[in-house]
Amino acid sequence: QVQLEESGGRWVRPGDSLKLSCAASGRTFSPYAMGWFRQAPGKEREFVAAITWRGGTPYYTKKGQFTISRDNATNTVYLLMYNLTPDDTGMYYCVSTSGVATMNPDDYDYWGQGTQVTVSS
Repeated sequence: QVQLEESGGRWVRPGDSLKLSCAASGRTFSPYAMGWFRQAPGKEREFVAAITWRGGTPYYTKKGQFTISRDNATNTVYLLMYNLTPDDTGMYYCVSTSGVATMNPDDYDYWGQGTQVTVSS
């Protein structure tokens, strides 16, 4: 079992940057691929980014706007977001899988409770 706890979500203005964190606990962190999804009110969950357990070949829904990274020594994965717009508003979820990192939410075994990001002026 893996427990995931997100943090860092808050209200920001358009154009701001924001860094989210996800602390993992429970079973060994390193073999797990990690990722982020988001969900806006009234919309389906959307893939944001994913990273393999070795930290290579990250995947993004929008290249240039997000950077995902991980620190296996502290069991933490990060999502750095740039130039935020109101369309980026939503609940951001940290996810993990013992399988391959994909953009399909059904492929992830564990989900955090989410952290809210609100972008408005």
